[in-house]
This record gives sequence, structure tokens and C-alpha cells, in this order.
Amino acid sequence: MNAAVVDLGVRCLGRMEFQHALALQEEIVLKKRDDSSLDQFLLLEHEPVYTIGRTPDRSSLSGRRTAGRIHRGELGAAHLPHPLFVINRGGQATYHGPGQLMGYPIIDLRRCGQDLHKYLRWLEQLLIKLLAEYGITAARRESLTGVWVGDRKIASIGVGVRHWITMHGFALNVCGDLSPFNHIVPCGINNIAMTSMEKETGAAFSVPRVATSMEKLVLNQIGDLRVIRETEPINV
Repeated sequence: MNAAVVDLGVRCLGRMEFQHALALQEEIVLKKRDDSSLDQFLLLEHEPVYTIGRTPDRSSLSGRRTAGRIHRGELGAAHLPHPLFVINRGGQATYHGPGQLMGYPIIDLRRCGQDLHKYLRWLEQLLIKLLAEYGITAARRESLTGVWVGDRKIASIGVGVRHWITMHGFALNVCGDLSPFNHIVPCGINNIAMTSMEKETGAAFSVPRVATSMEKLVLNQIGDLRVIRETEPINV
């Protein structure tokens, strides 16, 4: 991290209904369009919910038990055991629920070189470094967004950007029940194996504990995302 003053507010919000978190993100993004308020990084946990990006292809909503019964273009949410939200992020269907740490950075990328690719890689690296702190070796996979432990997916990433201001973010599987993923094709990847920090290590984890670790890490790493402006020469 560079020596610049940390200009990011991190908020640990506990468990929150998805629609309330979405409304909070919308409110912050709208405000940031009108002023230069502090970038924020929201850390929280959701009640069970499914989300999908704004894509005409809804095939990822077809889970293992419903494969072949949902046609391209159909919403196909009737079989899902929890509510579905169609939101302004990239990507296919995923599940959020208890035991999963959600990270919603609301960052003005105009201060970060307007480089979405760099931002996505920064998010992935945050998660890789966090997992390493707990003894879990994770990595990226070529052409696939997210973070993996071997061939098992432990964190998903899906972002939205408005006027170069980010919203949505990542979902890290910390602990708890992964079976809701069986009702969809997670992130549109067939035969994907989902895993969690608890499953990989056999140790007990809690979302608040991991959120505290992420708060410290993101404050230390935000400087890697910022564009460092060279000091202009002063003519004497």
C-alpha cells in the first residue's frame, strides 16, 4: 500500500435483507454522483436469496433437479426455495445466505484510472490474501471471474458500475449450508463444486470474525487501487 491517507469508510452491517442492502447501495451511489463523498465498503450477511444479472440468458436458474425443463429466455424461478432478484450486475445466477460474507465496495473508479479490469483483479486479490491469512491457498482461474481452491469455487464476484461508481461486489462462502446452490447452475458454470472456508479447513468460522479481518485488509490494500498522481514540477 502507498503512504497516502486512507480515504475509504468500511461499514460492518451484520445481517440484512437483500432488498435493504440494495436500497442502501443505490442511495450511496446516487449521492456520490452529486458530490465527492467518501468511498465506502459495506460488509454484511444476507437472509437467503438468489440473484441474477440483467442477461437474456436465464439458463443458470435451472438447477440439477430441473435441468432441461427451463428454456432459454424463461425466468424459471418457481422451483427456487428463496426469492430471486434481477439486478444490475454482470453474471449469471448465484445464491446468498447465512454463512456468506458479502462485500459491497462503492468506489469511484474515476480516481482509480477508470479501469474495470484492474478493479476486478483487485477484488480477487483481496479475497486470495484474506484466505491466505486463514491458511487457505486460493487462486484465480483463467477466463473465470472469482476465487477458487483447486477446482472448487469459494468466492463469487459480480459488479455493477454507474458513471464509474461501483456497486455489488463479492460473496465469500465462510460457513454453513451450501445446498441452496444445487437449485441453480452457479455463475452459469456446469458441474461446479462450491466450497467454503469451513469445508476446506474443518475449522469453525463466523462471518463477523472474517468481516473484521477483511476490514483491516481492505484498508491496507485500497492504495493499490488508487491512481497515484505524479507531483507536477514547480517552476521557480
